[in-house]
Amino acid sequence: MGRPRAFDEDEAVRAAVDLFGGRAYDGVSVDDLVSHLGVHRNSLYKTFGSKRGLYLIALRRHLADDVRPLLDALAGASDTADALRLVTTADLRLLLLAAVERAPVDEEVAGEVKAALAAVDQAIADALGVPADLAAALTAAALGIILRGNPAGVATALTQHLGPLT
Repeated sequence: MGRPRAFDEDEAVRAAVDLFGGRAYDGVSVDDLVSHLGVHRNSLYKTFGSKRGLYLIALRRHLADDVRPLLDALAGASDTADALRLVTTADLRLLLLAAVERAPVDEEVAGEVKAALAAVDQAIADALGVPADLAAALTAAALGIILRGNPAGVATALTQHLGPLT
C-alpha cells in the first residue's frame, strides 16, 4: 500500500492554472511545477501523468472556473458595451495562451479552445440577438482588446460605434 497523498490535488491544479496562465506551457518547466505547486516530482507524475497531463487538467479547470462564469454573465448582457466589458474584464489568460501557443500543435488543446470560443460566441449571439458571425467578430474584437491591453480606451470607442447594434 502506498503512502497517502501529501498534497491537495485541487489546490495543485488551481496553482497550475495560475502558473500556466502567467507563463504559458513552454515557459513552465517540471521544476517550476514542483516548486510552485509544492508537489514532489514523483507525485506529480503519479497523479497527473506528465506536464501535458497536468496542463490539460489545468486548462479544463480554467474553462470551468473562469470561462463558464463568463458565459453565465454574458446571458445577462444588456447591450454590446456590457458584453464587451464582461469579456475584456474576465480572466482569460490561460485560454488566450492556449489558443496561440498550444492549439496549433496539440489537437486536444485546439478542441478545448475551439469549443470555449464557440461558447463565448454563442453566449454573445443569444444575449444580444445578433447573428453568429457578428457575435464571433465581437468576441474577436474583445480578445484583441485584452491582448492589446485596451490602449487609449479602445473598448469604449468600439462600444460607442457599435451602440446601434443592440
